[in-house]
Amino acid sequence: MPQRNLVLFSTTMVVLLLSSIVLTQAQPRSWSAFQASKELATKLSRNPQTFPHASTDYGHIVHKTPVAIFNPSSVSDILALIHFSNSLPNPFPIAPRGKAHSVHGQAMTKDGVVLNMTNLNSSFQNGLGVLVSACDGKGPLICYADVGGGQMWIDVLHASLERGLTPLSLTDYMYATVGGTLSNAGMGGMSFRFGPQISNVLELDVITGKGDLVTCSKEQNSEAFYAALGGLGQFGVITRARIPLGPAPTRVKWLRLLYNNFTAFSRDQEHLISFSERNDIATADYVEGMLLLNQPPLDLLFYPASDHQRVTSLVTQYGIIYILELAKYYYNNSQAHVNEEVAYLLKGLNFVHTFVFERDVSYEEFVNRVYPLEQMLRSEGLWEVPHPWLNLWVPRSRISDFDEGVFKDIVLKQNITGGSFLVYPTNRRNKWDDRMTPITPDEDVFYVVDFLRVAKTFDVVDKLQVQNKQILRFCNDAGIKITEYLIGNKTHQQWVEHFGPKWKLFADRKTEFDPKKILSPGHGIFQ
Repeated sequence: MPQRNLVLFSTTMVVLLLSSIVLTQAQPRSWSAFQASKELATKLSRNPQTFPHASTDYGHIVHKTPVAIFNPSSVSDILALIHFSNSLPNPFPIAPRGKAHSVHGQAMTKDGVVLNMTNLNSSFQNGLGVLVSACDGKGPLICYADVGGGQMWIDVLHASLERGLTPLSLTDYMYATVGGTLSNAGMGGMSFRFGPQISNVLELDVITGKGDLVTCSKEQNSEAFYAALGGLGQFGVITRARIPLGPAPTRVKWLRLLYNNFTAFSRDQEHLISFSERNDIATADYVEGMLLLNQPPLDLLFYPASDHQRVTSLVTQYGIIYILELAKYYYNNSQAHVNEEVAYLLKGLNFVHTFVFERDVSYEEFVNRVYPLEQMLRSEGLWEVPHPWLNLWVPRSRISDFDEGVFKDIVLKQNITGGSFLVYPTNRRNKWDDRMTPITPDEDVFYVVDFLRVAKTFDVVDKLQVQNKQILRFCNDAGIKITEYLIGNKTHQQWVEHFGPKWKLFADRKTEFDPKKILSPGHGIFQ
C-alpha cells in the first residue's frame, strides 16, 4: 500500500476508535463498541489493568490516569493519532512515553492519551530498533546508527559493539530510551569530552505537534532539529535518531580516589577535564564524582571487602568523603601503556594517601555498571519506590559555596536518608550549541549535581521534598544561578523564569510546531 494511502487508512481507523472514546466519556458504552476491527483494538487500550503502569513513572510520586494508552506499530499510526487530536474542537493531549525514567510525571497525562513508544521497536529493519551503518572510512563521521526513538541505549550499545563500535556519549543508566534522553540532554561522565548526548546527533525524524513528519539535521530543517534536542517533548515526537559512533574500547581501567577536602577534589576534577581542551594524549575518557556521607546505607560495593572498615572509618571521621571517579580505556594498547597513562593522569592529584582503588573491567561492564545495582535494589524492594530526586547544574564559580551551604549545612546536618549524590564538572564551550533548547549556566565549566534519593515511605518523601525546596531557596538567596535539570511540577511562570532569555524562542517554537499544545502535557509548561 503506498505511504500516503497507508497514512490515510491509519488516520481513518484511529479517528473511528478515538471518536468512540469521546462519545463514551459523555455516554458510557461497552468495550465492544470500539471493536469495529481487530486492528483498532490492538492500537488503543482502555483496559484498567494496564493503567497503573501508565499512571506513574520511576519517581512514583506523581500519579495521573490517562483516558487511553496508544500502542503504535508504525510511524503512520502516530501521525494518525496526532492528526485526529488536532482535528477536534478541543484536542486531547498526547504524552509520549518510553521507559518513563522521569521522576515528576513528565510522561503522563490525566485527560489524554499515553503514547507507548516502546511498542515501535519491533518495526525497525533488524527487529531491535537499531541499524548500524557500514563504515566507509572516507570522512570524519564514518559510522552511525539509526535508532528508534523508543529504543533503549543498552540495545544501541549491543548492536554497535557487534561492529566494534560505540556511541560517543552515554549516560550512567543504559535502560532509558533514546527519545527520552535526547528530549532532555543526556549527561554523564563522558560529557566533558564529547558533550551531552544531544550534541552527538546527526539527524532526527520528528513528528511535530501539527502532525508533520520532518527529517531534520543541522543543515536540513534545522529549526525543528535544534528545537527537539533537549526540547522536553514539547515540539515533536522523536521517532528516529542518527547517532555517530566511534571505535569501541576493549577494556577499562576504572579508578576511584577518595578526598576529605572539597577544594582539592573539585580542583583535581577540573584539572582532569582540562586535558580534553588541550587535546592531551593522556586525556581521561570518563570523569565523575560522588559523595560518601555518614548516613546509612553506605555504598561500598566498589571497594574490596578488606577495605570496607577503612573506608567507613574515613567517612565517620570527616562526615563527607568526596570520590573522584575516572576511567581510561584500552583500545589496541597494552596494559603497561594504559598504566603509564593513568600514572600521568594521577600525577599531582591531592587525594587522601593510600585511598585509591581500581578495577580492570570490560567496556560493556563499565558502561552498564548501574545495572547490577538496579538488580540488587529490585531484590530488596527498593527500585519501585518513590524517588524524590533533585538534579541541578551549578556554575563553577559557586560550587564551593554550594558545597558549604548545601552538602554540609543542609544535607549532612539534617541526616534524613542516604542515596547517591553525584557532583562532577563538564565543559560547556565547544560542547553545547545554544540553538538547542536547554538552558545552561553561563560559564565555560559547570557542575552536574544530582541528589538521587530513595524513599521507603511517603513520610520520607515529604521530608526530602521540603529539603529540595530548601536547597533551591538557599541557592536563590545566595545568588547561585543554578539551572534545574530533569524538572517537572512547575507553574507556567516558573517555566518562564527557568528559560529566561530563551523563553520567547521556546514559546515561538511551540506555536510553530505544536500550536494546539497537545504534546507532553506532563511538564505543565503550557497548561
